[in-house]
Amino acid sequence: MAYRPTARTEATRLAHRERLLDAARALLAEGGYAAASISALADRAGVATGSVYNHFASKQELLAAVFRHVAGHELAAVRTAVGARTGAAEQLRALVEVFSRRALRTPRTAWALLAEPVDPHVEQERLTFRRGYHALAESIVAAGVESGELPVQNAQLSAAAVIGAVGEALLGPLSPVGGRTDPEPVVASLTALCLRAVGAAPARPTAPAPVIRPTDQDRNPR
Repeated sequence: MAYRPTARTEATRLAHRERLLDAARALLAEGGYAAASISALADRAGVATGSVYNHFASKQELLAAVFRHVAGHELAAVRTAVGARTGAAEQLRALVEVFSRRALRTPRTAWALLAEPVDPHVEQERLTFRRGYHALAESIVAAGVESGELPVQNAQLSAAAVIGAVGEALLGPLSPVGGRTDPEPVVASLTALCLRAVGAAPARPTAPAPVIRPTDQDRNPR
């Protein structure tokens, strides 16, 4: 009789897999893909090295799964931020700001996701998630054009330009051999660039609070 996993054994298997992925995510943040070896992963997760292959057929499959795990989490965070805003300009602002801030907050992980040389299996995953960001940006621009908020343009081309600009601009600040910089000026400049690129109206500057000077009565209360 063929063995059929029970609900309990399947839940245990999935829990072990998530544990391995969480361990791999931590290793990725510390040293990139080079740090996420099978032995290091097993040691971090507290399991035998051989048991890793119960979940992943090869190191290449493991690294691809790690990429999906981490990149999927990042894309979901950006989508949530975009969904919380209304209007093309504000949604595009959310996309650029949240993506950039999260990347600069965890530079080693972001470098691994964006630029670290990887196995073809991982590169394929990288292309898949890049298309996800392109599709999100394209939907924002297309909606802005339809509503009249943005000028008429090729939404697909504009989205590719915006996502490409964000990824390229972050390479310097994220590079493991580069020095760390204050993220806020980078985020602000990059956001302004992307908004100008699609023709979004600049945000109105916030009026400074009025200066309230003390009166004679304030100085000499009775």
